Amino acid sequence: MASITIVIPFYQKQTGVLQRALSSISRQTFQDFDILIVDDESPLPAETELQSLSSKERKHIRVIRQANAGPGGARNTGLNNVPAESRFVAFLDSDDEWAPEHLSNAFGTLTHYKADCYWDSIDGGKEFYYHFSIAELGKSTDTLRLSDKPSVVEIPNIASVMLQDWSFLHMSCMVIGRPLIEKIRFEPTLRLAAEDVLFFCDCILAAKRVLLCEDAGALRGEGVNIFHSIDNDSPQFLRQQFNTWTALNTLEQRFSRRPQDVAAIRLYKNRARRQALWSQARQVKRRQMPQFALLAKWALRDPAILQSAMQLAVGKLAP
Repeated sequence: MASITIVIPFYQKQTGVLQRALSSISRQTFQDFDILIVDDESPLPAETELQSLSSKERKHIRVIRQANAGPGGARNTGLNNVPAESRFVAFLDSDDEWAPEHLSNAFGTLTHYKADCYWDSIDGGKEFYYHFSIAELGKSTDTLRLSDKPSVVEIPNIASVMLQDWSFLHMSCMVIGRPLIEKIRFEPTLRLAAEDVLFFCDCILAAKRVLLCEDAGALRGEGVNIFHSIDNDSPQFLRQQFNTWTALNTLEQRFSRRPQDVAAIRLYKNRARRQALWSQARQVKRRQMPQFALLAKWALRDPAILQSAMQLAVGKLAP
C-alpha cells in the first residue's frame, strides 16, 4: 500500500480542472501514493474527468460519490476512507496544482524530523492576494531554520502566530500524519467560511510537531471557489459571517487558558459581527428585508451582537 493518500474533494462545473490537478500529481518526484477523489455531488461528475486516463493511471485512483456535504464534509469522507497502511494524508483542492517536489519535501521533512503536521507555501491567483508565503512570515516572526534544501523552518508557539493571521496556510499545502488522520475532522456545518481554519488549529494543537517549508508547494487554481463567489451583498454573506463567528467562538474555547490569544480571537469575532450588521444595513438601504431569522439565531447564541447593533445605530444617527 502507498505511504501517502491524497484526498481531493471535487465539486466543479468546468471540464479540465481536475485533469490539471491530476497531471500535477503525476509529475511528483515522489510516487508512493494513492488518490481518493470525493465527488461531492458535483455538477460535472468526477468520473467524466477520468475517462481519458490510462488503466495504469486509474489503478491508483478511487472515486467516492456522495450527497453534497461541502468541502469539509467531502474531506471528512476522504479521511474516513484512508487505508490503514497510509502514513500520511496530503490534501489537494481540485482546482489547485502541486509543484513537482511537494510530496517529496513533505515526506522527507515529516519522516526525518518525526513531525505529523506540515505546510509549504502557495503561489498564484490574483483574487487570493491576501495569501502570503511562509518566507514572508519569517520576516516578522522568530523562526528556527532546520534545513536549506528544502527550506524548512519551525516556529515557536505557532498556534498563537496563526491566530494573528492565518493567510500563510493553505489546504493544498497541508500534509498530516497518522495520529491526526485518526482523530481530527472538519466541522462541515461551517461551510462557506472558517472550517479549514478550525481544522488547521485543531491539527496544530494536537500535533507533536508542526513544520513549515518556505518553498512553494502548490499553485492556486481558478476553478469553483464558494468562498470567493460571496461578496458583501450576496444572500449567503450573513450565513458566512455567522459561521465565521461560530468557528471563532469554538477557537476561543480551545484557547481559554491563553488570555493573549483570546483577545485576538475576540477582535475577529467583533469584526464578523460588524460586517454582518453592515451587510443587513445595506439591504435596508436597498429596501430589502433583513434576514431576521438568522439574525435572531445569532443573537440567541451571541447577545453581544445586539450591543454591536446599537453601536452601529448610534454611529449612523450621531450628528
